[in-house]
Amino acid sequence: MVPRKVGKIDKIGYEDGYLRSKLLRLLLGRSRNPMEPGIFHKLSLVAFLAWIGLGADGISSSCYGPQEAYLGLQGHYSLAFILAVLTAVTVFVISASYKQIIETFPSGGGSYLVASKLLSPTVGMVAGCALIIDYVLTITVSVASGADAVFSFLPASLYRFKLEAALFILVFLIILNLRGVKESIKPLVPIFLVFIVTHGAVILIALAHHLTELSPLLAKTGKELKLTVNQLGLSGALFLILHAYSMGGGTYTGIEAVSNGIPYLREPKVETGKKTMTYMAVSLAFIAFGLIISYLLLDVEPEAGKTLNAVLFNRALANSWGGRYFVITALISEALILIVAAQTGFLDGPRVLANMALDGWMPSRFSLLSDHLVTKNGIFLMGFAAILLMFTTGGRVRYLVVLYSINVFLTFTLSQLGMVMHWWKVRGTRWRHKLLINGIGFGLTFFILITVVIVKFNEGGWVTLLVTGLLILFSLYIKSHYRQTAKLLARLDHLMLAALPKEVKDNIPKSKDKAPSLRKNTAVLLVNGFSGIGLHTLFTVLRLFPGHFTNFVFIQIGVIDAGRFKGREEIEALNRKVQEDLNKYEKLMHTHGYHAEVFYSLGTDVVHEVEKLALKVKEKYPVNVFFTGQLVFPRETFMTRLLHNYTAFAVQKRLYHKGLPVLILPIKV
Repeated sequence: MVPRKVGKIDKIGYEDGYLRSKLLRLLLGRSRNPMEPGIFHKLSLVAFLAWIGLGADGISSSCYGPQEAYLGLQGHYSLAFILAVLTAVTVFVISASYKQIIETFPSGGGSYLVASKLLSPTVGMVAGCALIIDYVLTITVSVASGADAVFSFLPASLYRFKLEAALFILVFLIILNLRGVKESIKPLVPIFLVFIVTHGAVILIALAHHLTELSPLLAKTGKELKLTVNQLGLSGALFLILHAYSMGGGTYTGIEAVSNGIPYLREPKVETGKKTMTYMAVSLAFIAFGLIISYLLLDVEPEAGKTLNAVLFNRALANSWGGRYFVITALISEALILIVAAQTGFLDGPRVLANMALDGWMPSRFSLLSDHLVTKNGIFLMGFAAILLMFTTGGRVRYLVVLYSINVFLTFTLSQLGMVMHWWKVRGTRWRHKLLINGIGFGLTFFILITVVIVKFNEGGWVTLLVTGLLILFSLYIKSHYRQTAKLLARLDHLMLAALPKEVKDNIPKSKDKAPSLRKNTAVLLVNGFSGIGLHTLFTVLRLFPGHFTNFVFIQIGVIDAGRFKGREEIEALNRKVQEDLNKYEKLMHTHGYHAEVFYSLGTDVVHEVEKLALKVKEKYPVNVFFTGQLVFPRETFMTRLLHNYTAFAVQKRLYHKGLPVLILPIKV
């Protein structure tokens, strides 16, 4: 009866695993092999797709940025012409300065990397924390604004379901992004094009029908400015314009996304990035400027339950044939383009987290890639943080926009400051011209940053500053912990390496290998580089089991993380490093008179790769025991569990199911 029962359990477990695997395959698509020929070309984005995937955040901000700026005039709508010009100029200035960042940082130059390399790592960390909060807000604002656009033409009785609809969209986006970068963008191409065509058409119609009013409009703007100065004083009028300008700060939020997303682009990356930036700047400036002017020309005013764009479209096309269907199409495209815009947060947010994790500012798990070659942990964090923010704010766009702009301009300012200092130091070809562009960008973004902080602080901006400050403190704690752990491991490395034979230390060619006795006891050690941890595990095995093992096998997995998955050269360098490490172990065992053999592979999932190699080892060396080391801290806390991986236990569990014995040896630090 026992064997039958065990078999039944095994069958159930197998069926459960099979069904789970099929379900994940259905949701996420097939896995990607990082060693597949041409994989980087297949996953990269041409300028057009990058314009959609990375530039959509800026384009989609026209759904709420110009609206918030226009409403910020508080009834003095004739001043909107000044606002429209300021908005378009700001877009082109920031875009031009970021083109220079793309040239200077061809492997990716978001605010985090620029500030880290040109100012200091700590300043870069501040920029990175601001970016993470910014991208969470990008996702939340985009989806919330998209829900507003949809419910603008639905019956009022359905409005109470808006929050639930927004939360559902967020869950959908998490799943979509887990499938991979290119797969998450391609389905959105038609949506993006419909948005550009419909909004461009409405702007052109509004301008064409009121072309004769443009000249009187300038005169009206001048009169309104004088009237406002008489009513509020010069400082009051200036404050009103600056307040409206700052409320539209969300318009510029997606500009940095292109420079930060350079690793996703098709070679030559710099040219593709600059072309993408041009596409985005021209389209964003045209739509943002055009919408604000159209509001003014058609006397658009707020209506309950409708966005200003919905009011504008109805007024522009109310009497035209098929106008209602055009309006519905335009508003649906708004809702969907905002979902596309949320992609910026899902593409670049995890990228920033991965870069910070590689530098020790964030938990190292955020640098790991899934089998779909995306930073899965980063996607989950960005998605669930957006869900929490959506739920706590009720998806209110006006409140979310207030939280939005401060960090945007903080990151802009730090990037521009870093570039100004860079050009001043290097003084290379045309450095004055380049310094002027980034200098204007710095002056403009710093001025807006100060204005936004002052204007929005009491309106909820303090919340953004508080959350960003807490994240900065958290990053400082993580860095301190990793730095302390590195010191402990360096001491361990020193002690272990000091105990090595001279032949290994001096890299003398390895001695002749002892002939293997395949039926004799074999110790299989899972190592991660030729380091104190691996040597400690090896010496512990020799000490605990003197003379017991005849053969020693070493398994190492070269982990392809976000830092390595940048090009074929990085992968090849990793491959060479793994081979060098294993050769040292093999040489060490030969000097002690043991037979040694090495197995290795490269991949994103350590547990999966170990399982494949372990089964190969089992076939060749049937009498085996697997050993691996695990760091043990003086006091285990939630933070140690968060900041360090416990892969050894996951490997042990997986190999147990294959009938392989695994001993985890503690390494106390």
